Amino acid sequence: MSNFKGFAFGILTSATFGLIPLFTLPLMAKGMQFDSILFYRFLFAALALTGIMVTRKESFHVEKREIPVLVLLGFFYTASAMFLFWGYSFMSAGIATTLHFTYPIFVTLIMLLVFREKTSWVTLMAIVLAICGVARLSINEGEMKLNALGVFIVLLSAVGYALYITTVNKSRVQKMTGRKLTFYVFVVSTILFAVKAGTNEGIQAIPDAMSLMNLVLLAIVPTVISNITLVLAVHNIGGTLTAVLGAVEPITAVCVGVLVFSEPFTPNLAVGILLIIIAVTLIILSKSIQHTLREIRRRLAHLNLLK
Repeated sequence: MSNFKGFAFGILTSATFGLIPLFTLPLMAKGMQFDSILFYRFLFAALALTGIMVTRKESFHVEKREIPVLVLLGFFYTASAMFLFWGYSFMSAGIATTLHFTYPIFVTLIMLLVFREKTSWVTLMAIVLAICGVARLSINEGEMKLNALGVFIVLLSAVGYALYITTVNKSRVQKMTGRKLTFYVFVVSTILFAVKAGTNEGIQAIPDAMSLMNLVLLAIVPTVISNITLVLAVHNIGGTLTAVLGAVEPITAVCVGVLVFSEPFTPNLAVGILLIIIAVTLIILSKSIQHTLREIRRRLAHLNLLK
């Protein structure tokens, strides 16, 4: 049951996180800078979580030793969001998503090299298939032209997100409730983006009512919901599997493009989605696959002994 919940939360995290371009691109078209967009995103998200926690009478108390970890988590999440949005200036949202999705590789490497966590061949195969699938989603007519600086910037967003996931999984705040942890991460992110905006042009005013609606939806759907479910997924199935389930994110982005913006559904999209579905299925069934293969090997060895 714990694994089932973890997989469900991981898929929901990715599905909601993939809606970021839907709410962000119209704001950028209105002339809003990403510093201001991200400031409002995390401010509104923190206010929403405050209302939820007050309504449910949840405690805001944290121990002193947990504060540095929460600040560090806020820094990692802020860095990831900032570099991803910055990457949108150099390339399309689809290609940026492709590069950002390299974060499962960084999560796996961190878990392997720093925490000595073993990774199964099924997980590694799923990572390869998922990355191939995401790449297919972003290839346009056989070409994927990339800007070197843009690639570096988006890869930094992937590293930041990987560090966020592994810190949630391995730090002293692992047992903290998802809402409380997420609330303090958003508070730190709001402060950091307020400072960053202040060093540039300052925080911009919200242009109109539609932009306000987009900011509120950006704060609720791919921020509050996705981050709470992310913490719950990491608690239940660990950082590596949660990261690989992030493959659902570009599928969401593709569906938004086809259904909302009337983009064509090409063979590349079909192949990419199929590869990602196979990868996610491998992750969900990884333990069963490994158990079945061990049982087959055991029976074959037993038959050889009988001979």
